[in-house]
Amino acid sequence: MAKAFCYGDNVDTDVIIPARYLVTGDPQKLGQHCLENLDPEFVQRVRPGDVIVGRRNFGCGSSREHAPLAIKGAGVSMVIAASFARIFFRNAINIGLPVYESPEAAEGIRSGDEISVEPESGVIRNLSRGEEYPVRPLPPFVQEIVAAGGLMARLRQELEGGVGRGRN
Repeated sequence: MAKAFCYGDNVDTDVIIPARYLVTGDPQKLGQHCLENLDPEFVQRVRPGDVIVGRRNFGCGSSREHAPLAIKGAGVSMVIAASFARIFFRNAINIGLPVYESPEAAEGIRSGDEISVEPESGVIRNLSRGEEYPVRPLPPFVQEIVAAGGLMARLRQELEGGVGRGRN
């Protein structure tokens, strides 16, 4: 169960992590400033495992990988949105931050709602409202990347002889 933090359309990467903090790549340091211009109290209220819910075009703007790093560093477990900017979506997967598209969830979930996400079964449950929304699971190879903690971690697993595609 996670608490939802909801935001509108076109939340861009400059809002997720302001440019003045791009002097580090440390997720925890970036996380201390996550969304501070949009929601100044966010980092004080968010708890590990909570979820950000956005509307359309979440993560638009510059292609900086710092944006999903800041979200992950703030303790957010995943982002759900009606749609994502493609570069943000790919950057999130690359650093191991799960991102799920569900227009129905983005419409129905409100800030503070308690939700559970079961992407394997294709369901987001809004426990506060007694509602369910469909979510499309990530493809298996993307699930492997996210489970490993990101693309580089997944590649390290393969290079070190861990499980790989077609090898179990």
